[in-house]
Parts: sequence; structure tokens; C-alpha cells
Amino acid sequence: MQYIYNRLAGRRPAILNQSDRLVSAVLLPLVEKDGKCHILFEVRSRNLKRQPGEICFPGGVVEKGNDPDPLATALRETTEELGIDSGDIRIIGPLDILASPMGALIYPYAGEIKTSGITPNAREVEELFLVPVDFFLAEPPYATHVEVATRYKNDFPLHKVPPTYREGWQVRTSYPMYFYEYGKYFIWGLTGIILHNFLSLCWPDHPVLKMPPKKWREK
Repeated sequence: MQYIYNRLAGRRPAILNQSDRLVSAVLLPLVEKDGKCHILFEVRSRNLKRQPGEICFPGGVVEKGNDPDPLATALRETTEELGIDSGDIRIIGPLDILASPMGALIYPYAGEIKTSGITPNAREVEELFLVPVDFFLAEPPYATHVEVATRYKNDFPLHKVPPTYREGWQVRTSYPMYFYEYGKYFIWGLTGIILHNFLSLCWPDHPVLKMPPKKWREK
């Protein structure tokens, strides 16, 4: 028993299946313009193999090692994608870690971009655009739920477990998907979830954030 105490007492827990996930970090960039706070978004290059043309925050994959540093990753990727120096970024604080049912683990941070000398990396970024925070506080987002299903492979002994576990795809859970439309830009996916978390953390009592999300209807 003492051996177990020595091994477990006082340890800092890790994420059990982190090695099976795509671990990344992003920066939600804030920009002061005309006396108002704006959020900067990227449109990913259409030449990229992964998520070409989608709207996102700057960020990238956290390097594996003995002491991975998500914040350093967010800073490094932001400087590379926006063409700025790390000194041009003032980190404000972390947002909530996002464990996506699709297998991603994302560490988001909010930070202020303190320079106007942004030169985006054309290999990764097709376009940048700003949205005033007031826009997101004017009305609730659109929302739906995305279903997550599982399927056991042929080599799993289903006859050994209760009959509720069956062959084929089975819906296990669902999670909310928030999306926002700003002019020609459609902000959705994990970016929309992180954005909604940022707004909820900073303005928890705002009446708009207490309103139910809107259902999408084609205009």
C-alpha cells in the first residue's frame, strides 16, 4: 500500500489519452481599432491540405516532448502566420481547454495584438479580417447539435459485452455547434465554439448570452 501512496500522492494528473489526440494551441487575437475591441480572424489558404479556405484563429500543433508548452505554441504559430514579433503580443489569459469529440485537444488563449504591422504568411493565410466584439454581443449566435457515433471493429468480441453494444454505427452523444455570419464570412466549427467560450467567460451576465441561440434559416 505504501508503494501506491508513494507513486500517486501529490502527482499532477495528465490527460489519459492525450497521445491519441491531435493536441494544438490557438490564440484568439484582440485588436484595438477606432477605440473599440475587435477580434482578428484568418481565412486559411486554399492551397493547404487540411481545412483549406476555412476561418480560424492562428495556432498549430503542440510539439510532443517531456514538457509540451501550449502557450509557446500559440505564440510561435501566431508570429509565423501574422508576420509579427512575440513582443507584439500581450497574452491576457487562457480560455477553457476544448476536448473535441473528433479527437482534437485545443488550448486556447486570448491575447492583444499591439502592432498594426501585420504581414500574413501567404503560404498559410489567404486573408485576415476584423470583427468588432460588439457585433457578437448584439444578438445570440446560430446553433445546432452535431451527433457523435461509434462503431466497433470486426475484431471486437461483441458477444462478451451486453447486447446494447451492437454492430454498426451508434449515436453516443451530441455537442453544440455555434456559428456566426458576418458579411461574407461564416464562422463555425471549433473556432465558433472557442469564440462562444471567450464571450461567455468575459461577459457571463450579458443578456444576449443568456438568450437561446437562433436556428438557421436560409435567407
